[in-house]
Amino acid sequence: MSRKIYTASIIGTGRIGFTLGFDKKREQPASHAFALKANPRIKIVAGCDTDSGRLAEFKKHFPEAACYSDSKDFFEKNKSDIITVAVNEDSHLDIALKAIRARPLLVILEKPVALNMSQARRIKKEAEKYSVPVLVNHERRFAVDYNLAADYLLKIGDVQSIDARLYSGLRVYSPKDEESGAYSLLHDGTHLADIVLFFLERISESQTGTKRLLKNPVITGIARDKKDRKIIRNFSAHYATKAVPDITLSISGRSRFFGFEIDITGTEGRIKIGNGILEFYSRQESKLYTGFYSLEKDKTVELPKKTLYFSNMISNAVDFLDSKAELKSTLDTGMNALAVLEDIKNALM
Repeated sequence: MSRKIYTASIIGTGRIGFTLGFDKKREQPASHAFALKANPRIKIVAGCDTDSGRLAEFKKHFPEAACYSDSKDFFEKNKSDIITVAVNEDSHLDIALKAIRARPLLVILEKPVALNMSQARRIKKEAEKYSVPVLVNHERRFAVDYNLAADYLLKIGDVQSIDARLYSGLRVYSPKDEESGAYSLLHDGTHLADIVLFFLERISESQTGTKRLLKNPVITGIARDKKDRKIIRNFSAHYATKAVPDITLSISGRSRFFGFEIDITGTEGRIKIGNGILEFYSRQESKLYTGFYSLEKDKTVELPKKTLYFSNMISNAVDFLDSKAELKSTLDTGMNALAVLEDIKNALM
């Protein structure tokens, strides 16, 4: 019995849409185009970008795909089961609305959902109006390592604290960057907020995306730019929930490196995970003190060789279209992350 082949098209053939597929240091596939191509159940039929050079390069790798330099032509002439929206943040609202109105079986929307909650609510309203499901690419929800960590939560007892940190050289927030979204609170902070929510969903046994699990941040450690006090360089946001009494999200925009890490400590164990980090600790009889217990690395856990973050996202899309699975990253979960960031931004101002 043959299985249905789903057609897919991509609008936005920049880094995440296409060109990160050539980064030799990244785990591949690392872009929407090559993740779609790698799935045998999908055929790419069209691509769109205003950059003629990128579009020409896309055509070399996908010669059978129709190429459009104008979104109007793309949406009028292209019909596909899946439309992937991989444009810059400042174009999310316009292109996401157009993609939804085209009524595909599924829209894959690159994170963040939109520049702000007002725009996100417009996207959700349109998705509900046209009954078009939207998968938001918060990639860590699909990654093998983060799901392994989520499963290991059952072994660390009651979770006492979650410490999530992001380090980069991109300023955390600047009012003049709000229209473009080119500030780390939104651009990378959306991943930090979302993955903390992902773990909280598992800890709280909350149905994915149905509740906002982080509210009312207490902000500390604010560093402002010396020349412009409206520019934020770093901060920490603190939360307490019934499930976890101590949660911290910290973002630095003045680091000369990029770092992303989560440290979860329970009453009987610990999880450390992030970019290049995956460690599990369990309560064991102490090697240092008689009659005490310490946390030691749990060597019984088999660490994955690949995270399959992009491949698993596309597999989830196919399983959803086959009516075999629910979407693991939705408009609701994406909007919950965006709401966390908007709360923080308002508190910083």
